[in-house]
This record gives sequence, C-alpha cells and structure tokens, in this order.
Amino acid sequence: MKIAIVTGSLGLIGFEAVKFFLRINFFVIGFDNNLRKRIYQVETNYQKKLNFLKEKYSERYLHFGADIRDSPFLDKIFKEHSHKIRLILHTAAQTSHDWSAKDPVFDFSINALSTIRLLELYRHYSPKAVFIFTSTNKVYGDRVNSLSFREYKKRYDLLKSDKYYQGINEDFPIDQSLHSPFGVSKSAADLMVQEYGKYFGLRTGVFRLGVVSGVGQNGSHEQGFLSFLIKKLIKKEEFRIIGYQGKQVRDIIDARDVVSAFYYYYHQPKQGEIYNLGGGRENSLSILELIDQIKILTGERIKITYQPYHRLGDHKWWITDYSKFRNDFPNWQINFNVKKIIQDIYLNEKSGQIQNN
Repeated sequence: MKIAIVTGSLGLIGFEAVKFFLRINFFVIGFDNNLRKRIYQVETNYQKKLNFLKEKYSERYLHFGADIRDSPFLDKIFKEHSHKIRLILHTAAQTSHDWSAKDPVFDFSINALSTIRLLELYRHYSPKAVFIFTSTNKVYGDRVNSLSFREYKKRYDLLKSDKYYQGINEDFPIDQSLHSPFGVSKSAADLMVQEYGKYFGLRTGVFRLGVVSGVGQNGSHEQGFLSFLIKKLIKKEEFRIIGYQGKQVRDIIDARDVVSAFYYYYHQPKQGEIYNLGGGRENSLSILELIDQIKILTGERIKITYQPYHRLGDHKWWITDYSKFRNDFPNWQINFNVKKIIQDIYLNEKSGQIQNN
C-alpha cells in the first residue's frame, strides 16, 4: 500500500491533506504534537480531529504525537516504511510572525532544522518519493510595502497599470528586506527544499502560501485571523485590528484547494520547483471589507477596535499571482471563493462538527 507521511497532520492544511489521501486509498502516517496549543495558549481541535481519524480510518491512519525534531524516532519510521513511502508532505511549523521574535532559536529549530532533517531521511530512505513543503509569502519580506499603493476608503491597492496589480509572482526578490525571524526560518527551509531538488535531483516542491483558511482552524491573533474573527463574532466579543487602519489587503484560499494543488503536483513533480499559491485578486479583501462581507453573509455584527501600530515586517498588501501554477497545471482551479469559505467556517463553528469533505 502507498504511504503518505504528513507532518502537522492535525493542523489546518495537514488535516485536509490526511483526509484527502486517505480517501484515495493511501496509508497515512501523521505526526503532530499539538505544539500550537502550548505556545499560543489557544484551544485546538487536536483531539476531536484525532478521534475522527481513528474512528473513520483506523486501519489506514497511524498517528504519532512525536516532535518532528526527534531525528532518531523519525529515522526509525522512515527506515521501517522506506519502500512504500510515495509522498512526504511537510506542513508542520511554528507559524506565527510575532511569536518567532520571542524565541528565534526555537522557531528556527522547528521551521528550518526539522526540514533539513526530513530532507535527509527522504534522500536516504525514499528518494523516489515526492517531497512537498508548505512555505510562506513572508519569504518576500516587507519589500512588498515599497510598491506604489493608493489609499482608498477601505483598502490599499495598486493601479491597474502596475505590473503587480494581479499579484506577486515568484520573480519578486526575497533579499534586502525585513522578514521577521519566522520569515527567515521559513526562507532557509524553502531554499533547502529547492536545493535538494536541484542539487540532488530529487522531486521536491515548495508552495509559498499566504492566508490559508477553512473549517477546523483554531485561529488566534498570532495566526489564522479569519477563523479567529468569526469566532469572536459568534461569541459577541471584540476584535482588535492590528495596524494599517484595517485597510491591509489579503487574498484568501481554502485549505482544500491547497491540497488539491498538492495532488496535481504529486502526479507531475519537478525538481525543486516553487509556486506562489493563494486566492488571487478575485478572492482578495481588506480587513474592513472582510468584516463587511461577514456582516452581509451572517447577519451578525462585531465590535472592532484599532491598534494604531502594525506588526514589524507585516505586509500592507498581499495578493498572490498563482498563474505559474495554473500554467503548469491547467486543470487545477479554485473551488471555494471567499464567500463560501466564510459561510463554511461560520456554520462549522456554530455546529462544532468536523467536516468530512
């Protein structure tokens, strides 16, 4: 039986990937130690998701609550299953832009060092498999903020004549900018995954993601703002907008569309390729516009307050140009627009159920 290894298997993207590959008859080995709960001090759906997988896929899902920095343990797993491993999907990470500054060494050990250790296990035990890494748009740093933005009533944006109006592509430079320790640790891992593809001739792929959302995400101010915002709305609690007067723009993509892209890449992998992947201009909103959209779709209002200063190195505007991936994989498409994502999160939070779709 084909084996897929998924790190961060009970996180947003990891969990969707686990369900996807189980449905197409992979045996999945998942690694997730619920680090998010400990370092961000938030409640997660860790146990609920784990129970769901054990009940529905007990014969084809094997879970380990191990730290992905535990090289001897991972070595044992890779060695035992080496000839059956077809895919390594590395989604585990310290994901907070802000938190990384509290402990850059810890952040780097998770995001960068664990990645090169996984790459080495991959190279030695299962070099015919495909290795996919979830990177971030934070590798581009704050150089994006130097673009010629116009300030409008509820958003910052570029003129239609600007070369980046449709979004940031993979040619945008990553140097000479401020990233945050998180951005740097992910950049180091990003480059190493590329290098194992180009230097060692392995089938590796890097996906630089922005705002990925969807059901089952336990958001916080540190990361996962859309689900966090909707939870605040349901609980009738105040939501604090951090910087830029709420006019900062993000494009949003559902985790299910991200996993679909992984599947296409798995079938036609390349050596060390990179892709920017996001919702694109058609799924981009400022924070203020997003709040308006939530009001329209749910009929509920939320009290907001403003923090005048923005996060150091944060993007004033980010829209993903995902045309490179579409050119390479023309059958892939976005199936969940922003309205659908909001509705799904809202209904899921109201019901408290795990969705199996």
